[in-house]
Amino acid sequence: MIRPVLARALLLAALALPGVARATEVTTGQLDNGMQVVVIEDHRAPVVVHMVWYRSGSADEPAGESGVAHFLEHLLFKATDTMAAGELSATVAANGGSDNAFTNHDYTAYYQRVAADRLELMMRMESDRMNNLRLTQSDIDTERQVILEERNQRTENSAGALAREQMMAAQYLNHRYGVPVIGWRHEMESLTLGDALDFYDLYYSPNNAILVVAGDVEPQAVMDLARRYYGVIPAEDNLPPRERGQEPPQLAERRLIFVDARVSNPYLVRSYLAPERDHGAQQEAAALVYLAELLGGSPFTSALGVALQIDSQTAVRTSAANDGASLDDTTFELVVVPSEGVSLDEGEAALDAVLADFLATGPDAAQMERIRTQLRAGEIYALDNVQNLAERYGAALTQGLEVEDVQAWPDILQSVTADQVRAAAARVLDRRQSVTLWVAASQEEAR
Repeated sequence: MIRPVLARALLLAALALPGVARATEVTTGQLDNGMQVVVIEDHRAPVVVHMVWYRSGSADEPAGESGVAHFLEHLLFKATDTMAAGELSATVAANGGSDNAFTNHDYTAYYQRVAADRLELMMRMESDRMNNLRLTQSDIDTERQVILEERNQRTENSAGALAREQMMAAQYLNHRYGVPVIGWRHEMESLTLGDALDFYDLYYSPNNAILVVAGDVEPQAVMDLARRYYGVIPAEDNLPPRERGQEPPQLAERRLIFVDARVSNPYLVRSYLAPERDHGAQQEAAALVYLAELLGGSPFTSALGVALQIDSQTAVRTSAANDGASLDDTTFELVVVPSEGVSLDEGEAALDAVLADFLATGPDAAQMERIRTQLRAGEIYALDNVQNLAERYGAALTQGLEVEDVQAWPDILQSVTADQVRAAAARVLDRRQSVTLWVAASQEEAR
């Protein structure tokens, strides 16, 4: 039985731009077995997005079984007690919808986008594979080859992807974020039926799951269906606390040189550990959103773009990126692709000069306001995509945030000051706490 509704809120009321004001109502609840339910109403079209998120991703895998979370994602499309292999996807397609799944370090999620009157059918089928998956050794052997081929295509055949794996392994000495989501090849090759079933039996449980339904629905109707289909599944009494090994203080910078003949243009990446968005404490992560845009956004306005691409023509491309969406410390990254005739060493020196200047002077006030306006508009436009909203809530709730944090985020972004950006930059952009990666086609270029 579902407990009374815990929260109802109007999103983005404070951000409404003239002529585009629209509120999205969010209702939350929880089943007796611990499954969290989030309903996002959007009645503009008779469509619904049905998602189930598990608070288990690659960073929750047992040591030596890297890739098992992603492996299980594939296996969930096999047979259950009542469905044949592939039947769920075939049913979604026959009803004019789409479905898929994805795995992250922090979560695994499954979704269907269908006509609103097909929601009950989706709940019946998705709840079935939460508890009644039936795997065979043939399933394991076949799907293991599928994921190995996926690794070949996405990683082994890409010099950039291989280089990034090495950088992340150097960035995280103790945390599982240093292990690729798809897994290390030698461990993927040895994944067994028992490995998959152990992970499934422990983590694919209602008290480890979040149901997110977004679209043309009524909250009480969704709650009633959730109780009928998911509420009867027993909770996992042995679900472990979500505790991971954390990074020790980094006392010296780390450097890597990756050489691969397939690299067309040498480039360098500088990565720093950075704070994630935490429940009730998202301000520093918000400041880093501004910092990424100020340093490496548009080449015509960002610090790196103007200094290296336009003024000195030292680089043909620069960028900065920060994703605060993670359960534990994330990364802030800078990329420089030097111009022809400019060495990686010269490109890195130019990067450091721009960073030193920025730390000394701080952000420009006009640039801050430009970014603030862009972020404000982006939050409004995000309301137009019901699946985007569903993913926003699902990801946040699996990464330690609460509904109120998601709702507060747009206002927090708007409240960021230049002083906060400068302080965040000073804390994060410390060479002693960095990993620098040079990627080149030859040892001669790696200089």
